[in-house]
Amino acid sequence: MKWISDETVAHLRGVADSADLSGTKYRLGDEIGRGGMAVVYKALDTELNRDVAIKVLHLSDVTPGMVRRMLREAQVIAQLEHPAIVPVHDVGTLSDGRVFYAMKLVRGERLDRHIEKLKSVFDRLRVFLKVCEAVAFAHANKIIHRDLKPENIMVGAFGEVLVMDWGVAKLTETFEPQLRSPVDPESGLARSHREVASETTDHGLVVGTPAYMAPEQATGAGKIDERSDIHALGAILCFLLTGRPPLEFDHSKEMYQPGYPSSPPPLAVKREVAKRLRAICLRAMSTLPANRYQTVETLAADVSNFLEDKPVSAYRENILEKAGRWAKRNRFLLLLILAYLLMRVLLIFFSWS
Repeated sequence: MKWISDETVAHLRGVADSADLSGTKYRLGDEIGRGGMAVVYKALDTELNRDVAIKVLHLSDVTPGMVRRMLREAQVIAQLEHPAIVPVHDVGTLSDGRVFYAMKLVRGERLDRHIEKLKSVFDRLRVFLKVCEAVAFAHANKIIHRDLKPENIMVGAFGEVLVMDWGVAKLTETFEPQLRSPVDPESGLARSHREVASETTDHGLVVGTPAYMAPEQATGAGKIDERSDIHALGAILCFLLTGRPPLEFDHSKEMYQPGYPSSPPPLAVKREVAKRLRAICLRAMSTLPANRYQTVETLAADVSNFLEDKPVSAYRENILEKAGRWAKRNRFLLLLILAYLLMRVLLIFFSWS
């Protein structure tokens, strides 16, 4: 009996999974990426004569639940009109029942690969602040990402930063999409905005990436809210500063017992990272949500203050550190004073000689 190689199996699956865009205005191009739920292709919008990205469900995943999830993801992204969030252009159904949506084609590099091109800490922090802007905008629109990580962030050729993959985003109960209602694939009837908005992942299902996931998200032992995204942002900041994610600590329910440390182990952030930046990371990644930054804006403000050499709320400086930071910020003035004092000393010396 001759076994089929893994490469052949993968090729056959790709051929079987290939999207048939006949009946749409799109012409299929090359595959761009493949995930657990869907495949992304480059395609040509023949009406507008522009390249787009088409995300299509795997053929094996054409179930009512997955169809609803794809429709929900498209609606979530459509609500977020922001320069750092990829816009959705269109949504539809293929002849084989698979849902697809068309979005802007992003030409860039994932942050986990692009980091090597960001040589200075300041360049990395500026990228981080752009990520914070997108997440803060989503939170203002009652949307929590829940899977923030470097692999879901793209950096374009001109420095633009895009937060991707909103497939497991959580909508707060007060949020209602403003798009027209999609059609329920089971009944064929239009579904209400509130019905679409209230759909979430299965009860008790953990979604996210362990190295960047907040404890309450990993264990289901606490409420998932904006502070869960803030934990992930702290882990991304750690990655930008050290080149690797923080140490994976035990996301066990013991974390919520009295006496458990309120922050990850200090080794989660390298010692050579500036103390103020290390404090920002550890505060953002605090085990208890109440001890984290409560909004993305306050986290971004601390990072901006660090860039401007100002005090940060996460770190209490001693008097020597304050004096050193003042001296660094006013070094030109200090040089003038030292030059003046040196000149006076020389004048006095020569007047005596």
